[in-house]
Amino acid sequence: MDPADVDLVTHGELEVEGRLLDASNATLYCSLRLDGRTANAVYKPIAGERPLWDFPDGTLAGREVATYLIATATGLGRVPPTVLRDGPLGEGMVQLWIDSGPTELVDVVAPDDVPEGWHVVLHAHDRFGSPVVLAHSARHDVAELALLDVVVNNTDRKGGHVLLGADGGVYGVDHGICLHTEPKLRTVLWGWAGKPVPPESAEKLSGLLDVLDGELGDTLSRHLTDAEIDALRARTRDLLDTGAFPAPHDTIRAIPWPLF
Repeated sequence: MDPADVDLVTHGELEVEGRLLDASNATLYCSLRLDGRTANAVYKPIAGERPLWDFPDGTLAGREVATYLIATATGLGRVPPTVLRDGPLGEGMVQLWIDSGPTELVDVVAPDDVPEGWHVVLHAHDRFGSPVVLAHSARHDVAELALLDVVVNNTDRKGGHVLLGADGGVYGVDHGICLHTEPKLRTVLWGWAGKPVPPESAEKLSGLLDVLDGELGDTLSRHLTDAEIDALRARTRDLLDTGAFPAPHDTIRAIPWPLF
């Protein structure tokens, strides 16, 4: 990621232009300006967060930042530059806006219309009774985003949170309800369940364990409890020990709703 993007998100003048109405918490679309450079961003003020009974420790904004720090430190998945900073409505999460094209990486289609090479996750029927499937791309960078979801215990990986940027990269967004101590993985990216973790991804997981015992662990402690960091470490070790993507757990609702 371009360091200039991080600088822009961290120090740029933030101006609210509108609100994303389909979000459950206050989510604002903003412009950023710094030294003649402009971009757009998502701003989620802490004051606009709805209390969640199962996420009582810390803020959702802090979890967004923590997930970005984990992805950036390891190269496991890509999350747009994300910081905790002051804004027009107080402190909150500010994340660089990703312009995405019309190409989908996750979709609900008729069984005969699944793109070649995609993984089918779920068979269902639409409101007219016709058969449909939930499927997603088999790209390696989507697989690494799925692994990031495992280690951060993402409870809400919807299809709309997997973006194909205009630069061709795959980005994950919306990580406010991640990093709980208890197993809560809910995702649309189950296509690799039970399959081996690629060697290059395993190296990144090993690297995560290394940096958790150093500067990254210290930085995460500003946003997470010690128990949450310990659980992050344990999930990473479990992935390395099994050497395979996990399968849905029988006692946990495995797929978020709505799907997008």
